[in-house]
Amino acid sequence: MIASVHLRFVGLSLLGCAGLPAFASAQAFQFANNQVPSGNPNNNSATENVDFADVDLDGDMDAVNADGGDCCNDQNRLWINLGFAQGGTVGFFEDQTATRFPAVADDSRDMDFVDLDNDGDEDVNVSNTSHITPNPNRFWVNMGGLQGGSVGFFQEQTAARWLSLGVNNGSTECSSVPPSLVLGSGGFQDWSCDSVFGDLDNDGDVDLLHSSYGGAFNGSVPQRIFLNNGTGFFKEFNPSCYQLLNSSIPEGAPALWAQGTQTDGTTNSTGTNADIDNSPLGVELGDIDGDYDIDLLVGSLNNPPSRLFRNMKQESGVLIWRDVTYGQMAQVGGQYEEEFGDMEPDGDLDIYGLNWLGLGDALYANDGAGNFGLAIPMDGSSSDDNEMDFIDYNNDGRMDVYVGNFSGQDRLYRGDGVGGFTHVTSTTLPPDGTTTLGEDGCDVDNDGDYDILNANDGGQANTLLMNVTQIADAKAALIPKLEQAPNRFASALPSIVRVQIYDNVSWDVLRYNNTVLQYSVNGGAFADAPMIYAGGQIFRGEIPGTLVGTITYRVQSTDEHGNTATSAQKTYDGQSGSCTGSVAQYCSSLTSSSGCTPVMNSGGTPSLANPGSFTASGLSLEADKSGLMFFGTTGQASTPFFGGTLCVNAPLHRMSAKNSGGGAACSGQIGYTLSEMLAQPSGGALLLSGTTVDTQVWFRDPSAAQTVGLTNALEFTVCP
Repeated sequence: MIASVHLRFVGLSLLGCAGLPAFASAQAFQFANNQVPSGNPNNNSATENVDFADVDLDGDMDAVNADGGDCCNDQNRLWINLGFAQGGTVGFFEDQTATRFPAVADDSRDMDFVDLDNDGDEDVNVSNTSHITPNPNRFWVNMGGLQGGSVGFFQEQTAARWLSLGVNNGSTECSSVPPSLVLGSGGFQDWSCDSVFGDLDNDGDVDLLHSSYGGAFNGSVPQRIFLNNGTGFFKEFNPSCYQLLNSSIPEGAPALWAQGTQTDGTTNSTGTNADIDNSPLGVELGDIDGDYDIDLLVGSLNNPPSRLFRNMKQESGVLIWRDVTYGQMAQVGGQYEEEFGDMEPDGDLDIYGLNWLGLGDALYANDGAGNFGLAIPMDGSSSDDNEMDFIDYNNDGRMDVYVGNFSGQDRLYRGDGVGGFTHVTSTTLPPDGTTTLGEDGCDVDNDGDYDILNANDGGQANTLLMNVTQIADAKAALIPKLEQAPNRFASALPSIVRVQIYDNVSWDVLRYNNTVLQYSVNGGAFADAPMIYAGGQIFRGEIPGTLVGTITYRVQSTDEHGNTATSAQKTYDGQSGSCTGSVAQYCSSLTSSSGCTPVMNSGGTPSLANPGSFTASGLSLEADKSGLMFFGTTGQASTPFFGGTLCVNAPLHRMSAKNSGGGAACSGQIGYTLSEMLAQPSGGALLLSGTTVDTQVWFRDPSAAQTVGLTNALEFTVCP
């Protein structure tokens, strides 16, 4: 029913509107169906959605149609733009499915372009439903780049790209998919309407949020997260290691990738419960709270509200999401689709809720901390809308909204640049009686403005709306937030930097901006490092870790029309490898029930070159009790905590629990090597050369009034 807009702009130049007829109307859009394929089988299916990408890397945008849906198993179509290398007219399309796409008939609801293997060309993820026959979501790989074949030609690699489906040994293999749903031809049976990709774990590759609405839209099948192994192969992220017995997740089961237990319709927002089995027709990624990690918005058709999940890695050091729907949304709603976009714009992501008020659309403003206010209804939105896209149709630098409507006339809203929208359909769009299920905006003829391709249901031809305003885009992006890199000692590990970027387009268009991380040493010339799109409005880059001196860095982002924005500059110190690994105790211990004075101690030098040689330990603990060490990298604290003192500043990063052992009173001890700390999900990114680390041990003390014990704290500096 819906899809995310996925465009790729590669080396585009501004050209005249070649091949377009002269229009006398003052409307901004006119149908140009002579520019797209027609007839059977090229353009007569039940199309659920369309997407754009430059699949053959010739500088113009090609299109795919996700066909089948509730109708039937059908072949998805690939339309190649005939400009540039094709030798025709840019903006005119030819169906080349037979020669470029796998011959597969399935029940598709969406197709997402994504560079799975990071080789510079766009691959395809197909979201399928099992409405007719058992279907998996599919991976179709572009055979250019690392694949060694011809760019723009695709191969079915579904069976290979899903890793360890159905395999669960309770520890190292943790698929939640029951073996009975794993299909012999690859993938697993599901009911998916949308998938979305981003760097969910901040490791430099794109991961997958795979949505499912369940059979007959029953909302009993969980959403799942799959992490990329770095080369385009995907394994489920399921720290609970829970495996379902069938397609449905039961009440009270672990919430797989989210904190707490599965609880339908939960209003809890503290991490005790989560609802991960909605009936989404769309899912979205974005940094809602300004901490640079990727949060999730999961729609819901038959069991609203849509759910909002906050990524807790920045706060806890562990990759996990918390259901904060009722904690960070003043008025929850949801049906059909939703999109993130900065509609004011004020440097944060707001929500456009499609049919969130019954059949009415509404805006929800972000306060900058990820809290969304009351609904602001959209004028004229009282019918069956199915998808919307952010575009700047008149290129005045302000975000506008195009809405695809299933029951008749599509709509267009002109933005005022401060969060308000005016309904301008009657003066901008031609009359339209089609049943639109989805649409994508794209500058198909490279003339500097955005056109629209509509996906229509029931065998109606998909329609192309050409923008005839002939006003070129002159709006550069907004770059309000750039992550501060910490001071460090030189080593082979890079400094990771993330940035927020906004523009007058959908984030799916924004992601193809040519974005680079520029850095200089001691005031010298700037060098460029590429940044990858990490989801929502976030890009990620790496500065070489071997640099010594004052490192100055900034981000530059250029859109497909040549408009360039540059961020403010930031600096950090890169020190040479003369680290002594200084270690010091501080803070006060909490005397235990047996009279023990627990204390932190260390052995060896905290060095990345030999991390197994350094140990941080809590000594003189209560014997034979469970406990753990936690650490932080943001300084010391002195906060009352369970009768003692919390000595480490948040965010806190917890190690796995251990037993203190020992026999006699005060003989317990719990220790961890630097190797163990680096092996934590957050360790490699946090414990860089030159980082100052604060640690403390917590342990059980059942006989004490507060039932817990606390050591003093240890502070050390990580050496190369």
